[in-house]
Amino acid sequence: MPTIRFETKLFKIHSWTILKLPLDASAKLPSRGQVMVKGTINDVPFRTALEPDGRRSHWFRVSSNLQKSAKVGASNAVTLAIESTKEWPEPIVPADWQTAIDANQQVQKQWTKITPMARWEWIRWIGSTAQPETRQRRIETSCSKLLAGERRPCCFNRSANCVPEVSKNGVLLEPSQTKK
Repeated sequence: MPTIRFETKLFKIHSWTILKLPLDASAKLPSRGQVMVKGTINDVPFRTALEPDGRRSHWFRVSSNLQKSAKVGASNAVTLAIESTKEWPEPIVPADWQTAIDANQQVQKQWTKITPMARWEWIRWIGSTAQPETRQRRIETSCSKLLAGERRPCCFNRSANCVPEVSKNGVLLEPSQTKK
């Protein structure tokens, strides 16, 4: 895949510093869903999973380490060069999901059989709710589905924003929608 180059501004949603891809840059990606990319921000290398914004584009949270290395913060303009990659790193597994995986050897065996990208999708689906009860049900359902041989979660909109802290109804909040 060719390198996608663009400029944009960082902005804040609550305490998160966000980089949203312009629509024309996002359109060059292979999926409207989550996409792993590698590239540079102001010539500083990074690799991250781009999240869908629910409006046919993508975004990612710019970590404080990356902000420091690139010498940028919210409201700063940045220059990016990115390309999608099929090399997905192992995701960080939330503690409650890891406990459920560890509690059942068969679930653990199925978890290790699926690809890292599929593991990212299970984590994304489980985390796409702000309600603890719903999250627990999704963990239980995930165990059941893995035991049934399912490799990926089904029945959710992969092009919606699944991060409750920065979205509403599957759409990334705009800076004007956040409370100061």
